[in-house]
Amino acid sequence: MIKTILLENWKGFQKSILHIAPFMVLTGANGSGKSNALGALRFLECSALGVALADILRADEDQAWYRRQERFALEAVVSEEDNEKSNTDFVYRMEVSTRGKARIHTESLRQITWHRTGTPESDIPLFFTDAGESEPPVIRTHLPNPSWPAPWPWDRKSSILSQLYPFATAQVVNPTLREAVICVREALSTICVIDPVPSLMHDYSWPSYSLSHDAANMADVIAILDDARKKDMAQLLTCYAQKLSATGISAISARTVGPFNADAMLCCIENWGTDSFCVDAHDMSEATLRFLTIVAALATRPDHSLLVVEDMERSLDPSSAQLLLDALRTQAKKRAIDIMISTHNPALLESIEPERTPFVTLCHRNTETGGCQLTLLEDLPMLLKLLSSGSQGTLAREGKLEAAAQG
Repeated sequence: MIKTILLENWKGFQKSILHIAPFMVLTGANGSGKSNALGALRFLECSALGVALADILRADEDQAWYRRQERFALEAVVSEEDNEKSNTDFVYRMEVSTRGKARIHTESLRQITWHRTGTPESDIPLFFTDAGESEPPVIRTHLPNPSWPAPWPWDRKSSILSQLYPFATAQVVNPTLREAVICVREALSTICVIDPVPSLMHDYSWPSYSLSHDAANMADVIAILDDARKKDMAQLLTCYAQKLSATGISAISARTVGPFNADAMLCCIENWGTDSFCVDAHDMSEATLRFLTIVAALATRPDHSLLVVEDMERSLDPSSAQLLLDALRTQAKKRAIDIMISTHNPALLESIEPERTPFVTLCHRNTETGGCQLTLLEDLPMLLKLLSSGSQGTLAREGKLEAAAQG
């Protein structure tokens, strides 16, 4: 599972670390860089899947930022997902050149073994590249494999990790490299960052195995589940929908239409008094759609993955936001899924228990440079004194958290 993400020269971040925990909150004022930080997670996800680097950046709404610098770097620390007591971490780093079309400048994967005292016991390079020049389409990659004693040329247009993954699954590389590549690639490729846009769910769309960032294809993702999982999904959504106020929902499903049942849309049964009728996504409120979509997104994620929800409380009233927060915690704990939510709403911070404070990260701007920074609340100077003067929500509302982060 992912432990940390290092951002270097990424959008407004000069050098910051995003810590990952089972449940975490990323908070900060509008314009502080929260969406930019989450964009780094989307970049790592797409690059691990083998999407061309230039295509990933081209899909970014803000394309001007990377033209202002020669390169940026992202580094992920990943541990074995099934062994919480493991003393081994894999450190994956990619540095991307932004001159012309985006290409790999350097890329590496290391295995660090930790002593019980917390100091590194060993640091073994598993693969690394020479620095790539601006023109050549390939980059020399060094692998600790007797079958490949000389550096191999690999395509610079996509990550070396994604290109190595088929060789790792085919077991044609040494066991240590195979374990590391599979572990890191699966951790990064299963990151899911969503910001549901309910207005895009009002129409039918084609079946899909992968949830889009705007979650417009959520009904399609549900529709292609096998019968058992589809039934479980319907029960889960119905259970939480019935807890929402003013909905009257008694059942939810993904309805398919057409000769091949290829188009899908969320629909529900509403009961009011003695009347019962079917309502599809055309007539469902945006708040209800957003709520149900986030719950469904969590239910469709694989175990040991990371789900990130941008502006979780958007469109939701306080009681619905609290219900959704509880749903995310409960369901994620059952399946060992890490949850990150971003918010700038002080009211939501009010519901974060004091014991969860270490897993709240503040995104803020440096008043001198204007650069974005990430700071764990537990690292704020005199945090206990701050909390004694008010709750996290109050401190955020009064701007005291940002003031403390500036020192």
